[in-house]
Amino acid sequence: MADKLRTQQQLEQLQARYVGTGHADTTKFEWASNIHRDSLASYIGHPPLLAYMSLGMGEPKEKVRAMFLERMIQPVGKPPAVED
Repeated sequence: MADKLRTQQQLEQLQARYVGTGHADTTKFEWASNIHRDSLASYIGHPPLLAYMSLGMGEPKEKVRAMFLERMIQPVGKPPAVED
């Protein structure tokens, strides 16, 4: 019982510290958005990876970087409609 409580407390601490880990009320849309934003941020933050991707796309690095930054706004499209 103590192990289960400790595990739950550790999970809650991680969820409070890191947004991407989600929580019980995280929707599928929010989770997917976090994953896509984390990936895009990683591509932008690692110059060799950005150079590799820009080479594969046949575009200049700065153009690919700008495209990734724009995609971070709505990485998986518009949010679903909220029903009352």
